[in-house]
Amino acid sequence: MKIRFLGAHNTETNTSGLMCLLIDERVALDAGSMTSRMPLAAQLAIKAVLVTHPHYDHIRDVPMLTMNCFLNGGKVHTYGSQAVKDALSGQILNGKIYSNFFARPVMDFHIVEPNTPFSVDKYQVLPVNVNHSVPANGYQVTLDGRSFFYTGDTGPGLEKCWGHISPELLIIEVTASNRFTDFGRDSKHLTPQLLKEELSAFRDIRGYIPKVVTVHMNPSLEDEIAIELKEVAAAIKCNISLGYEGLELEC
Repeated sequence: MKIRFLGAHNTETNTSGLMCLLIDERVALDAGSMTSRMPLAAQLAIKAVLVTHPHYDHIRDVPMLTMNCFLNGGKVHTYGSQAVKDALSGQILNGKIYSNFFARPVMDFHIVEPNTPFSVDKYQVLPVNVNHSVPANGYQVTLDGRSFFYTGDTGPGLEKCWGHISPELLIIEVTASNRFTDFGRDSKHLTPQLLKEELSAFRDIRGYIPKVVTVHMNPSLEDEIAIELKEVAAAIKCNISLGYEGLELEC
């Protein structure tokens, strides 16, 4: 699998984009930065969009992707929780803010259930609950025996999640630096210190730590986060790097 990072941050600037990962140019994970970073033909070739949770920075480009598909005879196969469907249908694609695409065959929405695997195109997908301020799932994606897990937004307390997955690659949010650790616990986001605790728990449960790539960083704190993540990697002897727009990884 080739994973391309269309967006890797929690805010948007001319150099940072909202969360969106693209697998083999076929399946998207979250839709914060899609349509502005993909030609129309590439958008129409997307087989599925897997949404982790209903926060705006993770669903923003679903409406425009749907419009592009509607105008060009395509269909958007979207996967997410009931909370994601309710946010899209009730607050955005409701005929007032934007077109009610749920009333048209262009929007094909599938409700996912935690710990219930399903197939998308050639991939096996396992949604797993993560700890966030709204209902949220991470996704483990597997192809030919290789897998990665993308948390979406998450806070500490992932022990139950770790028991369900065994990826070679972990793409996990680290929103802020350690001076915001109390904020992270309250808002259910991670800092390097909190990531260290979660990775140590992963090793206790699974017996190893996968390669780690962080995402959802606040751009204004990224230099601090990078320094602190280097310290975490040295302390628990694991491979941690920061994601960025345009990064391509093989899994």
